[in-house]
Parts: sequence; structure tokens; C-alpha cells
Amino acid sequence: MITIQEYVNRMFKNIPENEQTIGIRQEIIENLQEKVMDLMESGKEEEDAINKAIVDFGDFDEIISELSVDTSPVTLKDDKKTVEYNYRKTTNAFLFSLCGSAIIIALAVFINMYYSPGTIWFVYPMFAIIWWPLAMFFRWLNRRNRR
Repeated sequence: MITIQEYVNRMFKNIPENEQTIGIRQEIIENLQEKVMDLMESGKEEEDAINKAIVDFGDFDEIISELSVDTSPVTLKDDKKTVEYNYRKTTNAFLFSLCGSAIIIALAVFINMYYSPGTIWFVYPMFAIIWWPLAMFFRWLNRRNRR
């Protein structure tokens, strides 16, 4: 299972080490090793099981964002491609949240007007839904200012 350890260590290469990151790294390695063992017990060869476990695990961006590590413009000033990619990624996330919120609010308005036109209740969930694009907007502003 050295392949899994090397893979996880490569993914955590740019993340500063502290108790939290070491614990999460170890937990990921253990989970991936358990997944490989389960796949091998179900009849897969070791190499196939390792590859499938890594593919099923997904992307490390979510874990990095949960660790509150910002690897974009501040730590990677000299790598303009990475800075631009992170900025575009944040812009896309903001646009996605804006469109998603609009669709959800439109659905709530439709349900409200169709089932209970005398009572306007869609405003209450609308306030909760607005926080999603608002949070993404401030994240986008933060990344834009660091550019």
C-alpha cells in the first residue's frame, strides 16, 4: 500500500504540517487502505483496487478548503497560471451559486403561487437561499483582491 501513501503525501505536499493535517492525512490513508482491502476481497487485483479506491476518493480541493488552507494567490505569487485558475474557479463557483439560487427561488415562487396564492411564504426560504451566492460573492471578492 505504498502507492496510496505516496499519492496522499503528494496531495498534501503544499499544505503546512500541523496536528490537524497529519491526522487527516493518516485518516485518508487508512480509509483508502480499507477500501483497497474490501475491493481485493471482492475479487479485484491489488493494482486495480488501488486505482479504483483513488478514483472513488475524488478530488482533494474539498479537503484543502476544509483545512482553511489558501494555496492560491498568497502562497503561489510567482505561479500566474495557478492564480488565474483559482480566480476562474471561484468565479465559476459564484456564477453557479447565483444560477442555482435563482432556480430554487423560482421553484419556491411557483409552488407558492400554485398551491397557496393567498399566502406569500416563499420570501422566508428565499432569505436562507440568498446566503449561498452572497458567501460565494465575498469569496470571489477576496480572491480578486489578492490577484
